[in-house]
Amino acid sequence: MVAGRAATRAGRAVNGASRTPTPADRAATPAGRAVTRAAARTATPAGRAATSAGRAATSAGRGVTRGGRTATPVGRAAASAGRAVTPSGRATTRASRVATPSGRATTRTRRAAARGATVTGVAAAFPHRLDQQGLWDGFFARHYAGVPAAERIFSGAGVRTRQAVVDPRVEDVSGWGTGQRMRRYAVEALPLGAAAVSEALADARLAAADVGLLAVASCTGYASPGLDVLLARDLGLPADVQRLVIGHMGCYAAIPGLGAVADYVRSRGRPGVLLCLELTSLHLQPPPAAMDQVVAHALFADAAAAVVVQPAAQPAGPGGYPVADVVARTAPDTAGYMTWDVTDLGFRMGLSPRVPAVLARHVTGVVTGLLDRHGLAVSDVDGWAVHPGGPRILDVVAGRLGLAPGALDDSRTVLREHGNCSSPTVLLVLDRIRRRQARPVVLLAFGPGLTLYAALLG
Repeated sequence: MVAGRAATRAGRAVNGASRTPTPADRAATPAGRAVTRAAARTATPAGRAATSAGRAATSAGRGVTRGGRTATPVGRAAASAGRAVTPSGRATTRASRVATPSGRATTRTRRAAARGATVTGVAAAFPHRLDQQGLWDGFFARHYAGVPAAERIFSGAGVRTRQAVVDPRVEDVSGWGTGQRMRRYAVEALPLGAAAVSEALADARLAAADVGLLAVASCTGYASPGLDVLLARDLGLPADVQRLVIGHMGCYAAIPGLGAVADYVRSRGRPGVLLCLELTSLHLQPPPAAMDQVVAHALFADAAAAVVVQPAAQPAGPGGYPVADVVARTAPDTAGYMTWDVTDLGFRMGLSPRVPAVLARHVTGVVTGLLDRHGLAVSDVDGWAVHPGGPRILDVVAGRLGLAPGALDDSRTVLREHGNCSSPTVLLVLDRIRRRQARPVVLLAFGPGLTLYAALLG
């Protein structure tokens, strides 16, 4: 190595001598350079011989320099600098392109970090807990007095408790206009979202000042400046934080949101945060009710869930989940089967009983296609974070994929304890799975389109 560096220095010295630039030469005016070239052309035979000798020496120097390049990184850097002994501007430009060994190592580390994206923190926040039977007895039995099947639907929804910012027994919002509901959303969403993001950052041991992207997914409320702007302000995110709002995608929004944040982390090498927040209780519809409204109000609830995604230069630890892949499939001929319409009285859910049949046709192809790309089979998956759209939906997924009994227990538990919270729900299931360190994990959710989204973690 010492010999290589010495050879390289010798090569540079010979090169410098053969090209004979002096500070005065480099500073010469164009006229001076022309005189120099004329003098060279009119050189005596002795001068031309000397010049030939100089060129020979230069060739020898280049040979020595090439030898030096094969010796050490320092030799390679020096050799590159040696080749750049031309007029000073070009030399400076080329030298600036030559990184030192430590600089190259830093660049490689950053590129390696940017290629990976790992979920390192997950947290949730909930408003007031409500009892399903108490809601029926205290409000919905009267609200749906003209719908004989309503009580059966409420009792069979698989929900025991759920959370809501509005308790209809105390505050009936079914007659509110959309503007009033949006103003209430702005009041309730900010503290709930701040709690979820703060806890997720603490779980990931990441300072708010280090966040590069904040993505917010919600289909139940809108304002401008939005929740993304206000949260960035209140949580102390940096002034240059980038923001992304994902609206009106519904129950599957967490998965494309996670994919977008992971792509940002890979490309920029900075951490990102995804917040999914829904306040479905603000969209209680007045009677008379169609059956799809009864189903919606028997299932849906409010929640916020946040995940932190960080660059991964090394394999994830026990609590981390690398985001390996995200896939989607939409069946546009079934677009009318699930809708979320903006009306003068809030947002109204449209839900066809044919949704489970559409899911049954597509779920196997979506999941096996995702796993095949990574050399995995359904039996290799240790955790299934399936959005609990309802008991029947979970039964269809388990049956079509041939899952073992108990494979969807985490999804059923979330449905029982929290209801269907729209976009945060699949993240609530992931949080439960993460506690037992299951991996790999498949996330699966679906919504308007009809669209299925799936992600492979770990």
